[in-house]
Amino acid sequence: MFTGIIEALGTVEKIDREGTNIDFTIASTISSELKIDQSVSHNGVCLTVVEKTATSHTVTAIEETLNLTNLGDLSVGSTVNLERAMLANARLDGHMVQGHVDTTGTCVGKEILDGSWLFTFEYPFNDERVLVNKGSVCVNGVSLTVVNPSENRFSVAIIPFTYEHTTFKNIEIGTHINLEFDIIGKYIAKYAKLYMTA
Repeated sequence: MFTGIIEALGTVEKIDREGTNIDFTIASTISSELKIDQSVSHNGVCLTVVEKTATSHTVTAIEETLNLTNLGDLSVGSTVNLERAMLANARLDGHMVQGHVDTTGTCVGKEILDGSWLFTFEYPFNDERVLVNKGSVCVNGVSLTVVNPSENRFSVAIIPFTYEHTTFKNIEIGTHINLEFDIIGKYIAKYAKLYMTA
């Protein structure tokens, strides 16, 4: 379980393919503190540390993960948002994030405002992917507040700190992003759908 508050940016140092799996070696300031078998969010995707050095760590993405996320778009030199699993005795500064990406979306708008940025994303419609205005959504592992949601589109406002300390500074129109919808909203939508069809 994560909170969507990014701890560090990582840089992809190496990509190794083995069958349909991809091993990503990531250099970051938190790599030295990680442990083998630890869960770490990479752009919102929960992955297990399989190797580590003093300056980097390696994680494996299987075919299903690659098909459902934007990790396959990464190349050597790409940056990723990193977050370690939350502590049970820590403040929940973002919202409850599982690290299980629901779908990918595409940036369709990037507006520079006076002191902030407004990003608009589009994603494949599904009646279990619920967004409400001022609710929570996770974009590339970042916990954000939803602005002006519609059936398959929403916006988020990004403050300068978030822009500079996450991969948002690299997002342009056409960039693919990972989306995880609020877990509470997903459960409510699922139960409502079952109730309506019962």
